[in-house]
Amino acid sequence: MIPSTTDMFRALVSTPSVSCPDQQIDQSNIEVINLLANWLDDLGFDVVVKPLESNPQKANLLARKGGGEGGLVFAGHSDTVPCLESQWHVDPFGLTEQDGRFYGLGTCDMKGFFPLVLAACAAIDDRQLQKPLCVAATSDEETSMAGARELETLGFPKADAAVIGEPTNLVPAYTHKGIALLRVTITGVAGHSSDPDAGVNALDTMHQVISRLMEFRMELRSKYANDAFAVQYPTLNLGCLHAGDVPNRICAHAELQFDIRLLPKMNAQLLIDDIQRRVHDISAQTGAEIQVESTCPTIPPFETSTTGELVRYLSNATKHAPRGVAFGTEAPFYQALGMETVVFGPGSVNQAHQPDEYISLDRLKPTQDILENLIHTYCATP
Repeated sequence: MIPSTTDMFRALVSTPSVSCPDQQIDQSNIEVINLLANWLDDLGFDVVVKPLESNPQKANLLARKGGGEGGLVFAGHSDTVPCLESQWHVDPFGLTEQDGRFYGLGTCDMKGFFPLVLAACAAIDDRQLQKPLCVAATSDEETSMAGARELETLGFPKADAAVIGEPTNLVPAYTHKGIALLRVTITGVAGHSSDPDAGVNALDTMHQVISRLMEFRMELRSKYANDAFAVQYPTLNLGCLHAGDVPNRICAHAELQFDIRLLPKMNAQLLIDDIQRRVHDISAQTGAEIQVESTCPTIPPFETSTTGELVRYLSNATKHAPRGVAFGTEAPFYQALGMETVVFGPGSVNQAHQPDEYISLDRLKPTQDILENLIHTYCATP
């Protein structure tokens, strides 16, 4: 009733759905959502495609089959990061099979999860379903996570458990860091460079701000620790700096963008408030205006119990102990709906966001088998 796994991979990869803050690059995901909707409809799911309130050119998909309460959700995002095609050795928008791998943009992160979900759903006899089986596909995970945020606002889907199919090498991930993306903007006063007192140099002021941020970074490292992560402390990365225009004019504007990776139980707003207090006296001292703001809503940290049913099931099935991952996911938004949530999928994050992105073919069948067993465990008659 649905295409082969390979054909579904090919159709999804060849349908671009790039998510990017740059509107010249950003694309709609609706064609990808429609592909999934048609296949799920063929499998007997009740399917809803809901455009985002914040952007009607983007949409979420919600599909459900089976009655009652509880059950299971398979969830993932339908968008990809941008790619520079000149850096690829294969067509990023054409599925290439070689060396025991599927190459193409999204094969690993994370369009490739959906064909395996659909194949697992197709293998289940609908008459066995005693609880709902749900599939959710979102938009804009790679930027604002607007799709998952709107699902949380809607209060749907509801189930006992949710599997977020991000690439974890088939190791269950029970926790990940949060991400706060921040910007410091400094406005000074321009003047001729021959007289430094004729203006207020924003770049000089930024030097002081960066020094304070580096001190703050060391304080975070000494104050917080979590051994679930390879990098056990919160990080603060100075990402990009833009300032001034010509060398013989006092710099009147400077902007720094940075990120903070938060450990579970850390509060992003408290950190931002702390940073604002630290730079306030620099503004009073230099006369420059300093503004600290978020560039997009914070991605919360995520953590679930390692003794939960889903975590234990996936650990037993894979023979891998649960671990933490450094990258952010939509898991906290599903967890907020009351579901035990685990991040678990084929592929490695080392291939995500990279030229020649791929997923190893030997991961596909084991993943499908685990997904089928999860459906039986959570939704079907024993």
